[in-house]
Amino acid sequence: MRGPIAPPQVPLAASRAEAFADLVQDSVDRLERRWPQLADIDFLVLDVPRLDVPGLAWSDDPVPLGGTMPARDGQRARVIVYRRPVEIRSKGRDERAALVHEVVVEQVADLLGLTPETVDPRYGED
Repeated sequence: MRGPIAPPQVPLAASRAEAFADLVQDSVDRLERRWPQLADIDFLVLDVPRLDVPGLAWSDDPVPLGGTMPARDGQRARVIVYRRPVEIRSKGRDERAALVHEVVVEQVADLLGLTPETVDPRYGED
């Protein structure tokens, strides 16, 4: 008989993509306490960057870890975190969580026109 190794409610059953999305949401939740206006921003996780998205901005990094899209035409502003590039640059869950938070802080700072240190005073300390 074949079946799942663990029931769906057990963390073992979460896919890598779901676990990564949880890291992004944890970071957003942490920042929303200080910046309630983040509730007006959509936070997305994509596997890899797409070069053909109009209005998407990211740094000059050859393979970006995240990007932003300002609000326009009735659409909310967006922060995008790219799962695969972050996973490749991090070893283990703790390092991945720290890098995800760094990326989220940098992208929020870009959208709000602030420095990352203003968005999160502990930025860069991890």
